[in-house]
Amino acid sequence: MKKTYGIVIVGCGHIGLEHLEAVYYRDDVNLIGTVDLNKDAARFAAKKFGAKSYGTDYKEYLNRDDVDIVLIATYAKTHLQILKDCLQAEKHVLCEKPIATNLADGKAFFEAAKASGSKVLIAHVLRHNATYQKAAELIQSGLIGEVRLIRMVQNHHVMDKKRYAALLRDCPPIIDCAVHYVDVIRWFTGLEIRSVGGVGARIGDIAPEGSYNYGMMTMELSNGGVAYYEAGWSSTNASQNLKEFIGDKGRLRINLQANRASDQEEGDSIEWYDAESKSYHVINSPSVYKNMYGQLECLIKMIEGEAGSPTMEDAYKAFCLTILGDRAIREHRVIPVTEEELYR
Repeated sequence: MKKTYGIVIVGCGHIGLEHLEAVYYRDDVNLIGTVDLNKDAARFAAKKFGAKSYGTDYKEYLNRDDVDIVLIATYAKTHLQILKDCLQAEKHVLCEKPIATNLADGKAFFEAAKASGSKVLIAHVLRHNATYQKAAELIQSGLIGEVRLIRMVQNHHVMDKKRYAALLRDCPPIIDCAVHYVDVIRWFTGLEIRSVGGVGARIGDIAPEGSYNYGMMTMELSNGGVAYYEAGWSSTNASQNLKEFIGDKGRLRINLQANRASDQEEGDSIEWYDAESKSYHVINSPSVYKNMYGQLECLIKMIEGEAGSPTMEDAYKAFCLTILGDRAIREHRVIPVTEEELYR
């Protein structure tokens, strides 16, 4: 008989509701409670998704025998303490990225997770996206040859200033989002990043003084290739989504369903150009962009003895590289990726 896991979600904002939308009705899930400092938000989430209870203090759930998994969907600055409390109570954890907003807290998070007997999965949702999985398979097969250039852009045209201002008080978009795409680089190619640089700018009035809400992180790869990731949140940015991988035999681009000019009913598309034959190919890929249940399913498989994706080591490496990229942007310099620079 399939086991049912009792779950509590901590954080009932935008991303927390996306998790609830995807997981609350699953046969292997028993939604015990919703928690948020805003009691009305917790109550709304509980009512909408049929949770058995709600509250403002997650600690009230940690000693309950019917709670197996805590899903952390709060701001990154709070992740470390919530994780420690969950692990002390021997609960398994699915935690939203980034794991922290600074290197010291990130290191403490990693060490606590590794030392615990509980299972911890970081929510790198693209690892559970069928389109990204297929693109990784194609690149790893040598379809486009040796990867020499990676172009990645994800800009947001801000309509909800209150939400994005709160996100920016937590961390800039590079720290919030680049962890995904630094992980994608290493996952797709098997290459390491050997130096990072970048630029940042404060556009409009939603970023805190002394910070930035537009950033471009540049990376030199271990084979001599290069990559960049661009992320900006402002009311004057245009929304953009570009994920392109260029090799010495061709190039590959991921197009999300919403960005296709035609044939959206076919889902996402993976466009592949073969330089030798000068031919273009399109692979349709019906996929769930944010496969929240896929992440929870992965954690459940970890609890039941399988390996997770990403590993804690890969998630931590992506976090440390992203923190180094943020530092490079703030210090206006290129920083080599050494053990001393990456983990100090």
